[in-house]
Amino acid sequence: MNGPATQARDYRFLTGLALGGAIGAGLALWMAPKAAAEIKERAVDSVKGLGVRAAGRYRDVRLGVTDAVDRLTRQGQGVRDEVCDTVVRGAQDVEHGAQQVQRFATDAKTQKAV
Repeated sequence: MNGPATQARDYRFLTGLALGGAIGAGLALWMAPKAAAEIKERAVDSVKGLGVRAAGRYRDVRLGVTDAVDRLTRQGQGVRDEVCDTVVRGAQDVEHGAQQVQRFATDAKTQKAV
């Protein structure tokens, strides 16, 4: 009595198992490209975001370096100008001293001649 009913039930279970596996595999194949596309889109968005952040940091560093170079250039020009002014004042002092020596020598010469 149990023989034919058990065999029919076994086939239905196996048929359901095979049909469920096939439907699951089909759904997996159908959904996989969508999931792959989403993963690809997320990866592309992440890389774009990384590129934007890197470009922003590059710009910030470039501006910082440019500002630092400009400041150093201005400071260097200021030091150069001060050195030039000091040299000019020193040359004027030397010239003034040389004129005094010349006058002193001329005066000494004229006093000796008298």
